[in-house]
Amino acid sequence: MVLIVGGCIGPQPPAATLNSTGGTDGEFSGEYPIRTIATVGMVADIVSHVGNEHVEVTQIMGAGVDPHMYKATRDDVQSIMDGDIIFYSGLMLEGKMVDTLIKISRTKPVYAVTELIDDSLLLEPDDFAGHYDPHVWMDVATWSDCVDAVAKALSEFDPEHAESYQSSAEVYREQLAELHSYGLQSIGTIPESSRVLITSHDAFNYFGRAYGLDVQGVQGISTESEAVLQRVNELVDLIVDKDIKAVFVESSVPRKNIEALVDGAQSRRTEVEIGDELFSDAMGESGTYEGTYMGMLDHNITIVTRALGGNALELGLQGKLSPHQIGK
Repeated sequence: MVLIVGGCIGPQPPAATLNSTGGTDGEFSGEYPIRTIATVGMVADIVSHVGNEHVEVTQIMGAGVDPHMYKATRDDVQSIMDGDIIFYSGLMLEGKMVDTLIKISRTKPVYAVTELIDDSLLLEPDDFAGHYDPHVWMDVATWSDCVDAVAKALSEFDPEHAESYQSSAEVYREQLAELHSYGLQSIGTIPESSRVLITSHDAFNYFGRAYGLDVQGVQGISTESEAVLQRVNELVDLIVDKDIKAVFVESSVPRKNIEALVDGAQSRRTEVEIGDELFSDAMGESGTYEGTYMGMLDHNITIVTRALGGNALELGLQGKLSPHQIGK
């Protein structure tokens, strides 16, 4: 039996996560396209790029959905059961779906895309002791390793198109490398004293590590944790002391805590703006550029850079950002 609990109840998924389930030969023998299920948009996007025409991807959680709190519906369970192969992020991101994924893994292959990331690249914050921070996609360079994990899984499951999967993965990784370079260059133009990113919850630690930002969240890693008044007051002190010009709301987290920071700063005669909405645990609306992984990170990089006083391309790396999304 394949165990997929790694990344859900422990700091490191076992190698068996990337093996096929018992009772089959582990290779696809049905009709194309392969019915592929992905939990979150960031995972679905990798599978779509690597699988191309050979796969049909069904995404369980859409725009604005908080994966930490999401519980699978009957329709979700049915979709997963109807699928040929399932991909999830892992590292406890889809905590409330673990039981469903474990049950499904007894009859079909289930893969954690974070499986191949080296432990040394994963963060283990103090308030998440014993577990890794699951928001790896915020560091484009590290998330790129998940592309290889998907290519490996699809190649094992469908050897007939292994060459196609590997080729598509290589092309996609080149695109992500360009995006990562854009992040380094753009955020590098922010004055050093202004490189403080204050957001709703600690989803941006990898982003901060990758691009040189001091990241501060009102809530902890999981949105299940409650922000306390003391933490709000601490961040108001930081805003006032460093004269921080912008704080940020997130698409999948309520705005109230960030609005409390703005009010607190104003009560101390310090003006701070909400620097538009960032995508954290979910991508943008389906069918938009921001509804892709490239667009999601392009948006975040561009918004953060400009709001904190740096220089970034007006409509992002590819010139595709929606003007209304960046306050224009």
